[in-house]
Amino acid sequence: MVKCTCINDKDRPSKIPQEKWLKKGQEYTIIFTSMVLPQKTLAVQLDEIDLDESCMPYKFFLADRFAFSRDELDKLIAFIKECNQISISIKDLLKQTNERTADTVKEN
Repeated sequence: MVKCTCINDKDRPSKIPQEKWLKKGQEYTIIFTSMVLPQKTLAVQLDEIDLDESCMPYKFFLADRFAFSRDELDKLIAFIKECNQISISIKDLLKQTNERTADTVKEN
């Protein structure tokens, strides 16, 4: 499993109830990844939050809402390949996510 920390809980879509929304600073566990349209960007499903039919059309959270440690980014690359059977470099992944360091945690 891949751990991440929410760094952006702004702009909750009205279709997603507050109790199913992210909380800034909270750690989450990614259980699935996908590339979503129209953004053509990485998105994730979380173990802790089930975006069920009541949240339609939303099924995923965009990955740029989360920060990852370097170790978790490496795990995420392997997990993306497993879920989607696509290749992604650490450089491309960093464009769509945020590496969590001591400095970024303090800023957020």
